[in-house]
Amino acid sequence: MSGLVQHLVVIPVVLPLLAGAFLLVIDEPRHVLKASISLASTLLLLLAALALAVRADAAVTHVYSLGGWLAPAGIVLVADRLAAVMVLLTAVLGLTALLFSLARWHRVGPHFHALVQFLFSGLGGAFLTGDLFNLFVFFELLLAASYGLALHGGGILRVRAGLHYIVVNLAASLLFLVGASLLYGMAGTLNMADLAVRLPQIPVHDRPLLEVGAAVLGVAFLVKAGMWPLGFWLPATYSASSAPAAALFCILSKVGIYAVLRVSYVVFGGLPVADLIAYGGMITLAFGMVGMLGSQDLGRIASFSLLSSAGTLLAAVGVGGVATIAPALLYLLTSTLGTAALFLLVELIDRSRTPGANVLAVTADAFGLQDEEEEPEEPVGVLIPASMAMLGLAFSFTSLLIAGLPPLAGFVAKFSLMAAILHTDAIAARAWVLLGLVLLSGLASVIALARAGVRAFWGGSGVVPRVRLIEIVPVGALIAACLALTVFAGPAMAYLHNAADALHPADAYIREVLRAP
Repeated sequence: MSGLVQHLVVIPVVLPLLAGAFLLVIDEPRHVLKASISLASTLLLLLAALALAVRADAAVTHVYSLGGWLAPAGIVLVADRLAAVMVLLTAVLGLTALLFSLARWHRVGPHFHALVQFLFSGLGGAFLTGDLFNLFVFFELLLAASYGLALHGGGILRVRAGLHYIVVNLAASLLFLVGASLLYGMAGTLNMADLAVRLPQIPVHDRPLLEVGAAVLGVAFLVKAGMWPLGFWLPATYSASSAPAAALFCILSKVGIYAVLRVSYVVFGGLPVADLIAYGGMITLAFGMVGMLGSQDLGRIASFSLLSSAGTLLAAVGVGGVATIAPALLYLLTSTLGTAALFLLVELIDRSRTPGANVLAVTADAFGLQDEEEEPEEPVGVLIPASMAMLGLAFSFTSLLIAGLPPLAGFVAKFSLMAAILHTDAIAARAWVLLGLVLLSGLASVIALARAGVRAFWGGSGVVPRVRLIEIVPVGALIAACLALTVFAGPAMAYLHNAADALHPADAYIREVLRAP
């Protein structure tokens, strides 16, 4: 048992990788067997992630040297609170998306389960790795899997958006490789802890090249994070993806934000371009907000909501610095879970809509046709079908989460984030601008989601969607996770405060990695 605990850090990487490789060799028609293996692997991943989060809270930083080779020459995986909570979020999202896919999506195209497992492995490695080269490797692994998942199910719209997504991310990967190569050329290492020690020793005449390498690397991370104008590909791709794939993709932009935080605070001792990130984040937040208001399709509203949350996180960290990291992490958790639930709900709600309903809705808004069609009705009760009532309730909870309204965890996260901004930089104009944007984004979310909800549930199509239990349970699980964050907001915030404190200064992280036995 103690041996298993010792290897706990490597399980989120190796377990899904082995499961994915095994799933590749199983004949495609054996859907039940493949689903069983994938589900078992994901359940074990969730248990391992829970154990890792508990252990990280006790041991602060746990370093695992692969093959016994020590850092900086060897490959190390590092599990602190921040990495552990991101792995746990991956496991929760993964299990719910996988359950949802069992209704039909896992049979629509080839190798769905293998792609999902490879995505988990890439995400786990990206969150746990201690060096930039393996961060690049795990980025490529998760992106390769996401390319397949973005195209899963086929269709002209999905393929067109998916190919755009692939091209943009291949370009970002090239930038990542160039930036990492420049840093290696200057410092002779890519281990993040070792880089933190060596960078101050680089001669002054070599520092411009070093700064170019860091800037190129930062651009690659911000493309992944979806910061404006680098995230223009996101709404089309995510809204065109299948529901479980879109729910899984909710965490991909958070990988970019995680990389910005981890590399900045460990390697450079802080955000080197905090102003750029702050203003870029605020523009992204405003762009996402306008996109939500201008969208009629619920999938696009969810996609722009994701952009808005990414912008909020980047702007908060850029404006408030270290003091806002803990509430930003709580907002990261709630916004990711809430948006994933909305992506799953989109497919279920769309079953009640007739083809071309969005076009008709736009026309009705533009020409005021809805008012003309309204007729006085007798005040009689209307029986709401159980599936519509269930979807409506889930949609209401999800909307509250995304908008950040009381009493759910979305409100707690936004309130604590705004309080942290006021306490750290209350006199700066940009802090007030950010606070205004955060409040306006909540209002925009309410307007956009309420408008979409009214059309979906009271649009008068008369079609009652057929919802299976295995489809609504994952949505309920995501909402339950947010409810748990609401009830246990105190302990969750304490955990995240400890994670933020360990992130900066990163002396303990650097010391533990470089002396790991």
